[in-house]
Amino acid sequence: MSPQIKYAYKRHNTWIYRRTYPKALQPILGSALKQSLKTSDATQAKLRVAELNQTFTTLIKEAQAHAAATPLTVTPPDIPTAAQAPRLGVTRPRYQRARLVGDGLVAELAQAYLTEASERLRPGSYKSVRFALSLLTSHLGNEQVGALTQAQGREVLGYITQLSPNVRKYREGKDAGLAELATLSQEHEASTLAPQTQARILKQMSQFLDWCVGEGELETNPWAALKVKDRPEVNPHGMLSDEQVRILLSAKDRVLHSALLFGLLTGMRSGEICGLMAEDVTAKGNLGRFISIRPNRVRLLKSKAAEREVPLHDILENLLDATLPTSGRLFP
Repeated sequence: MSPQIKYAYKRHNTWIYRRTYPKALQPILGSALKQSLKTSDATQAKLRVAELNQTFTTLIKEAQAHAAATPLTVTPPDIPTAAQAPRLGVTRPRYQRARLVGDGLVAELAQAYLTEASERLRPGSYKSVRFALSLLTSHLGNEQVGALTQAQGREVLGYITQLSPNVRKYREGKDAGLAELATLSQEHEASTLAPQTQARILKQMSQFLDWCVGEGELETNPWAALKVKDRPEVNPHGMLSDEQVRILLSAKDRVLHSALLFGLLTGMRSGEICGLMAEDVTAKGNLGRFISIRPNRVRLLKSKAAEREVPLHDILENLLDATLPTSGRLFP
């Protein structure tokens, strides 16, 4: 037999709060305050009834004050609708159903994680995290996060080590899942992602599971011990040969020539060059002119460490004086 709780009753294994308003205030408030307590536990229900009793008392006080300030005499045809009724500054408590640890789906939690990450990461870093989690959710998105095992982690890592750098560029790879991408990679290319990239993808997946632990969705991270077998090594970026540079510059492309010179003589990244503004150029007396590489209204930088000042070669100073715009973007 269910225990008795004043102002609450149990229906379909869920406690419901109901308390009738005084008749004099019913034209303002309606007949009763009714709300699901979102629990089947009597102890939890008693605590929530106490909270709603306080809300009920506050509602009565505000409604009485409103009635005293604006005397209300209504006949039945003039009873105000809910939309016309006065608004009182009282917020009723909201409750959520209890959920067991680990019941959340990987896809739903990943979406919440990405929403949070988008607010704290720069675009380049966020894009990398989004790619890693898209691989994870394509393979295990419908799994409960608490059901993930280390064996599944090893399976995911095995697929990651088979991916090629260009697999997403294939038409068949646009909407393919992780396992399909691994198969496509083996069919189309002999090369695979560098161990450093494989380790980064695995780390971003593991950081998501660490976040789940912090949010109370998991007790421990089941993939914490997983590692890429090949030793990740930082490789220098590939550079154009002198002959390739001569070919590009001798073409004197109307749109790209000036930007190519900036890249060659300053070492700036392509995204940094495309976002340059005339206002980023500063003169420093007999030291010449410098470019301040910093976030602006056109683009952000890849990281905080990318902010710097770069001295300009004489050739670039001549370009600024003779060819490039004096305001706005240098390479629109």
